[in-house]
Amino acid sequence: MIENRVVRAGIGVTALFTLAGCGLAEGLTASSTGHVKTVGYDTGAAGKNNDDTRLPAWMPDEARSISEAIRTTGTERVLRMRLDDPALLDSCHASPSPAKPPTLPVPWWPTDEHTKATLLCDSDWYVSLAGTTVYAYRPETVPQSSQ
Repeated sequence: MIENRVVRAGIGVTALFTLAGCGLAEGLTASSTGHVKTVGYDTGAAGKNNDDTRLPAWMPDEARSISEAIRTTGTERVLRMRLDDPALLDSCHASPSPAKPPTLPVPWWPTDEHTKATLLCDSDWYVSLAGTTVYAYRPETVPQSSQ
């Protein structure tokens, strides 16, 4: 009986480390602004290969330490990543910042960061640069009801 518990615990720990090694961390929370899924990836390449919450195509494979929040009841998304060479954002172009701020409740998104966006990627991602940190915001396009 004790040996059986030890074996099951060992399998559980092995599975945990195997999943952690995939470079994916995720969570799901509900708030007054809808359901929010959070994901994290070690690299852009890893995030683009995840069929469930695929990162945008404009994100360089070389991006690292990626955090993203996704509204599961709409289209709004915010993300933060590290990028040593901003020239890798070559598919993006200069753009004014969006008027509407993000509503996703994530602690790593700086207040008013959307006003600092100077690039537009894929026609709907507003991007700002702060040294090697890149912030990106895709505004909501689906009407949300208050809960």
